[in-house]
Amino acid sequence: MNSQSFTTKYPGLVNVLITDVSISLPSTDISEINTIDKHSFIGIWDTGATSSCITQNVVKKLDLKPISITKMTTGGGVFDRNVFLINIYLPNKVTIPFVKVVEVSDLTQDTNDKVEVLIGMDIISMGDFSITNKDRKTCFSFRIPSIVETDFVKEFNKAYTKNIGRNDPCPCGSGKKFKNCHWNELKST
Repeated sequence: MNSQSFTTKYPGLVNVLITDVSISLPSTDISEINTIDKHSFIGIWDTGATSSCITQNVVKKLDLKPISITKMTTGGGVFDRNVFLINIYLPNKVTIPFVKVVEVSDLTQDTNDKVEVLIGMDIISMGDFSITNKDRKTCFSFRIPSIVETDFVKEFNKAYTKNIGRNDPCPCGSGKKFKNCHWNELKST
């Protein structure tokens, strides 16, 4: 399985996921990927966005030509927007060819960075997307394609019940033995 992934660690808790993103004209020629002309931008990840977007500045910088027009629904209404075909390069050489992106006028955020690219659910749903905040430091990981299912409840239940004997008191506090209370429920997860 050919998997690509990256991890970005932030020095503290963050409420906006920002990463470097490079963009090029679309190409599937693997020999070109390392030599193709790429332009670097700041990208924001948005699980609330259906499609990935680029600003008019990106369109001008790459001299992109629209392939179609789509209707975009925002809080401000419904608008006709140009659609472009590009390659997207994420950190650690994660490459996503032939991505349809929608042009927007601006992606202003409450950050110090000038955000020019929005990574939406069209890309996020291609793989595994994870955010953890251990020790008050945000760690963001992304991998394509999806390899394993992450289930925090199942993970917790296995770890939690690992050292509890069948005849021990149930950790739920019922006063019953574990085997007569939550044994089957927690052991089956």
